[in-house]
Amino acid sequence: MIDFWLAAGLLLLVALSFLLIPILRSRRAQLEEDRTALNVALYQERVAELQTQQEEGVLDAAQMDTGRAEAARELLADTEGVEAPRVSRLGKPLPLLAAVLVPVLGLGLYLHYGASDKVELTREFAHAPQTMEEMTRRLERTVAAQPDSAEGVYFLARTYMAQDRPADAAKMFERTVSLAGREPELLGQWAQAQYFADGKKWSDKVQALTDEALKADPKEVTSLGLLGIAAFESERYQDAIDYWNRLLAQLAPEDKSREALQGGITRATEKLVTSGGKVATAPVAKAAALLKVSVDLAAELKTKVQPGDSVFIFARAVSGPPAPLAVKRLTVADLPVTVELGDADAMMPQLKLSNFPEVQLVARISRAGKPTAGEWIGRSQPLASSTTALQQLTIDSPDK
Repeated sequence: MIDFWLAAGLLLLVALSFLLIPILRSRRAQLEEDRTALNVALYQERVAELQTQQEEGVLDAAQMDTGRAEAARELLADTEGVEAPRVSRLGKPLPLLAAVLVPVLGLGLYLHYGASDKVELTREFAHAPQTMEEMTRRLERTVAAQPDSAEGVYFLARTYMAQDRPADAAKMFERTVSLAGREPELLGQWAQAQYFADGKKWSDKVQALTDEALKADPKEVTSLGLLGIAAFESERYQDAIDYWNRLLAQLAPEDKSREALQGGITRATEKLVTSGGKVATAPVAKAAALLKVSVDLAAELKTKVQPGDSVFIFARAVSGPPAPLAVKRLTVADLPVTVELGDADAMMPQLKLSNFPEVQLVARISRAGKPTAGEWIGRSQPLASSTTALQQLTIDSPDK
């Protein structure tokens, strides 16, 4: 900060120069004015002396005029080049007072509205912290300087958790939520900090936070892990196993925490069996359906369609709602083409291929771009949604 204050001091000196230079100039002008007044007084004294000598008869009229002219020339020579005195309407006290007030007022305004603390923080963060305590102090100062920064408050909360200060972390997570919104991830971390701050005692507040987080995102990992911990601590081992299995499904295969989580599931299983319980097997999830279909256009129709005409390829339930279960949109120019229709292409989450045992494949050409009506169509025979063999579909009939 020394170089900053040196620069500020130089700027103040420049500002003061605009006030002090006119004052120094006025002093110089005053000295010139005083010298001129002295020369005038000497001139008047010389003229009075000449008049006395004339009255005494020492000088005649011609000599008197010659002496007066010589005295006048000396006066002009002494006062030549002297500027006319300037009249200041402000007077001298006001510029001097301003010269004192300018730096004082500038310093006061900067300390009130300035950002010296942020400048110092920027300089500090240019160098990596040496200890966790130093990092914590920097983050605390950052939050104090920028209280509306959700990122700063969040990182301070995470740092408090790393230092085993859950009570402080819970307060910071609460502030983060108020600044950034009630995001599931933030709610889960807030609930975790609050749980440990309360001495690992489950509370209505923690329950409400985890419920809200999982309602918004059923895969929110912190809430799932926390619920598993709480269930294990309260000897609800089956619940702990279920929560941790859900969490395990969200972790990447290379995630290092998978081993520790699997160890927790194993311990919960052992305790459940030791207490006479039986591990409930999770229901087998239904395999996702995926149909492969090759679509082509009948030769006799190739001259009757345009390359830009829309082609809708979809599967619909043989017994069920008429809405398509999975849809792909292409153009005539893309034909022939092979596509895959699966649960990921569902129009609505509840209408998936895997939810219906038997489906029909349809390909429709629509010049107007409407999937429900067109000019030409091709249909397959009913087939099982679990079919894996490649299906052939030809657009060959008028769409009626």
